[in-house]
Formats: sequence, C-alpha cells, structure tokens
Amino acid sequence: MEISIALGQKLLIGGGILSLLASLLHIGVIIGGPEWYRFFGAGEDMARMAEEGSLYPVIITIGIALVLAAWAYFAFAGAGLVWKPPLLRTGLIAISIVYLLRGLVLFPMLALIPEKVNSFAIWSSIIVLVYGLFYAIGTWKAWPRLS
Repeated sequence: MEISIALGQKLLIGGGILSLLASLLHIGVIIGGPEWYRFFGAGEDMARMAEEGSLYPVIITIGIALVLAAWAYFAFAGAGLVWKPPLLRTGLIAISIVYLLRGLVLFPMLALIPEKVNSFAIWSSIIVLVYGLFYAIGTWKAWPRLS
C-alpha cells in the first residue's frame, strides 16, 4: 500500500509541474505576441487580433493559464503538498478526463478530418495525453489518502 501511495504522490507532483509549466507557457505566449500565438497553434485569428492590439487573445490566454494553474494546485493538493480543496477527488477525476479526452481527440480527427491534422495537433495531443495519464494514474494510486 505504501508503494502505491508514494507512486501516486510522485505522479501527481509530476502532473502538477506539467500543468504549472503549461500555465507559464501561456503567459509566455502573451508576452511573446502574435508570432508566439501562431507558433503554439492558437490560430491565425488569435494572432491577427493580437497584432491589432485586441484584448480578446490576452483575456482568453490568461483564462487558460489560470485554469491550468488551478489544476496544478489540485495535483499538488492530491500529493499532500498544499491544503486540500473541497471536492479534491472529484476535481482530480474531472481534470484527468479533460486532459485524456483532449489528448484522444486526435484519433477521431485522423479518421474524420485528416486534412486538419498537422504536426501541432499530433504533438499537442500526445503531450496532453501524457498529462492526463499523470493525473489519472496518480489519482488512482493516491486514492486512499485523498479523502
């Protein structure tokens, strides 16, 4: 039992670090400007709006960064590093599902709209799938101590 909990803690810490890095990357995209929006796959519309000085890309990107930071907090709480928020188990399950579904969306895309699949879609799906596995397996292994 102790080995399982230790593994769960390590995976949740890893997932939290990954989510925190993704959050910081989103802040970096805002700072980097339109070319960063393009490079990181936000789309030409977002890049163009950033070029025009619109606040819309900034607000959306800050929102994503905040969500990812909150998800990092949940992972760290599940690992026992910070105060446990209400509904910790529910939150970790929901985060795992979102990450896993986002990662797995690549497969229907390949089958239904292969012309939309580019290297960004492939790499981002693989990366997010790994995030989801960290959260899902970490949550499963740490489950007994999450209540």
